Amino acid sequence: MDKIVALCKRRGFIFQNSEIYGGQNGFWDYGPLGTELKRNVRGVWYDDMVATHNELVQEESAPSTYQMVGLETAIIMHPQVWKCSGHYDLFHDMMVDCHACKGRFRQDHIPATACPQKPSKTVGEHTGCSLTEPREFNLMMKTIIGALGTEEDAAFLRPETAQGIFVNFRNVVDSSRVKLPFGISQVGKSFRNEITPRNFTFRSREFEQMEIEFFCHPDQSRDWYTYWRDRRYRWYQKLGISSERLILRDHHQEELAHYSVGTADIEYAFPFLNEGEYGELEGIAHRGDFDLRSHMEGKLAKDANGELAVELTADGQPKHRGSGKDLTYFDDQRRERFLPHVIEPSAGADRATLAFLCEAYHEDAQPDDKGDMQERVVMKFHPRLAPVKAAVFPLIKKDGMPEKAMQVYGDLKAAGISVQYDQQGAIGRRYRRQDEIGTPYCLTIDGDTAEDGCVTIRDRDSLTQERIPVNRIVDEIQSRLRG
Repeated sequence: MDKIVALCKRRGFIFQNSEIYGGQNGFWDYGPLGTELKRNVRGVWYDDMVATHNELVQEESAPSTYQMVGLETAIIMHPQVWKCSGHYDLFHDMMVDCHACKGRFRQDHIPATACPQKPSKTVGEHTGCSLTEPREFNLMMKTIIGALGTEEDAAFLRPETAQGIFVNFRNVVDSSRVKLPFGISQVGKSFRNEITPRNFTFRSREFEQMEIEFFCHPDQSRDWYTYWRDRRYRWYQKLGISSERLILRDHHQEELAHYSVGTADIEYAFPFLNEGEYGELEGIAHRGDFDLRSHMEGKLAKDANGELAVELTADGQPKHRGSGKDLTYFDDQRRERFLPHVIEPSAGADRATLAFLCEAYHEDAQPDDKGDMQERVVMKFHPRLAPVKAAVFPLIKKDGMPEKAMQVYGDLKAAGISVQYDQQGAIGRRYRRQDEIGTPYCLTIDGDTAEDGCVTIRDRDSLTQERIPVNRIVDEIQSRLRG
């Protein structure tokens, strides 16, 4: 993991936020290559889940055809949203402070957290440790709307993107003519005031989510849950995550929220974890009608009979009033009105990017220009994710090669393909530079190009080289990127 973190800084994938001022824990900046990589992760997710989805064709294992649309909601929402969703009361961790080292730790992380004091021990093991009793620590970040700055002006940065979808359910249904079953997707920033952000970008205070809220009839919800759980698991595999380091874990009954029929996590064996441990990449949850009902009627709780009901105050009034708006759906074919059930595939764009970085990192030995074996660091990104798709090299800086190389470079740029131009150093060194950032294809213009009209294309992983006509380069690269 240390090598991956070092490479991320050296080659411009990820930087510590505000590094010149000592850094800010839990916040990260994406460099030029990291920006492209994360942009590709988001783009591929949106293309595969929404943009290229054909609502007239039933996909493999899908219970029926369905529609998908996108949404982009504000980061700051009405405070009542978070009261009705349960975040205002329930979105917290138990924290413990240490009077000796002035550290703050999550209670459930203490057994695996190193104490800042030396020699190295876990929190609480030093004789000088003085831990407080656990207490609640709300994870929502508070802000102020307006100029007065009073408590009445308090608002929150959203801790998730899902609620923006739920409160716009009626707007989407009325404006876009969608029919059940359908999904609403959103990609955007969320904020959680994590007590102990750690493990590089895995647990941060500012992060990006890629979420789908899929609405369906209650009778079909279990089948749709199975469909989305399996489909999202296959998505990571198709983009190069090894099945040896990826698991699909169904939650045990005691892990489920009271409204959940079922939840599964897609987890990855990140290098910073111990052998046999996995970290969550994505959760797929069967949320029933909890969210729509909460925003319609108010926050829900279980009554004495285990049924969901409006939670009341001591004097019998609703504790958190919902909007009072009708969020039911009328099915023309069934001639039935009901609250749809929701399946929620919720992925982290930053965690997915980190997983693809970790999976791509390889070390091997390859011959250099003289035939001597040299160690090589290569990032084996799936071509759809690679921040740079192709690199163009003139073999030498004369005989018209730079001019021809610039023409090829311009053609690829005009086609919207991310490409770099490099004419500095021996060809082997240029290959190594591109291998280290994960460029799948390198194109070399040599002395024969003027005669045969071809360039040499070199594959990053197989190291095979072949001659391709210049006028076919764009089509060839596009074809290879499509797989």
